[in-house]
Amino acid sequence: MEKLLEIIRGRKSVRTFDGNRLKAEDRENLEAYAARIVNPFGIPVRFVFLDAEENGLSSPVISGGTLYVAGIVEKLPCADAAFGFSFEKLVLYAWSLGIGTTWIGGTMKREIFEQAAGLADGERMPCVSPLGYPARKRSLRESMMRRGVGADTRMPAEKIFFDGKWDVPLSAAQKEKLGDLTEMVRWAPSAVNKQPWRIVCADGLYHFFVKHDKGFVSPQTGDLQITDVGIALCHFVMGLEEQGRHPEVVVCPPELSLPGDAEYIATVRDC
Repeated sequence: MEKLLEIIRGRKSVRTFDGNRLKAEDRENLEAYAARIVNPFGIPVRFVFLDAEENGLSSPVISGGTLYVAGIVEKLPCADAAFGFSFEKLVLYAWSLGIGTTWIGGTMKREIFEQAAGLADGERMPCVSPLGYPARKRSLRESMMRRGVGADTRMPAEKIFFDGKWDVPLSAAQKEKLGDLTEMVRWAPSAVNKQPWRIVCADGLYHFFVKHDKGFVSPQTGDLQITDVGIALCHFVMGLEEQGRHPEVVVCPPELSLPGDAEYIATVRDC
């Protein structure tokens, strides 16, 4: 398997597929992997694989898709971050197999997807994704969408990672300690590429926050920007694990002065 940073940097959202069904082996591997996914919040995320034709599923931004995966989670505290963490693990694994994905939260007939996935009372389906082999060429619509959100650009690390206090740039020592982890977090996907995660580093603790924008919360999806922080947290934790470390994720808000649009999510302890 490729190194994690190579998978993260190489992976792109795919909306144009070649129309072929997944090979039986690839689908079996995906489903087996999905069944083993856990997240540090201890909140199960249920993955449901749905045949597009059989269930009448489609999205106006997807071309050539034959299979979707829906992620379902109970409406619990920390569920949005737990969902992002778990769904991203599946997304990265799919890419390692050559399978394309893209996070879809709104450009679909949600009620049809929810019915097909068997959504129950007390559950939420924040996002779904098509699963398939990327077409050789993107559609014009997909190219325009990527250009519109600046999909191939990211904020510099100094706007994301802080040293001890909010908005204090990382020291040279902290930058060296983090190494590739900063790139893994920078290149996490997010809704319309807002990159809402912020990390304050202090004494071996990494405090993850969301910097909120308006318009990303609904009863159907939950808070998609907290889901985005879960994605970034997934990259950070998986990066530490790849280095042979044993990170622990806890929810214990630090005493920090924060701007009004910031909200604490979780802390990673580098054990």
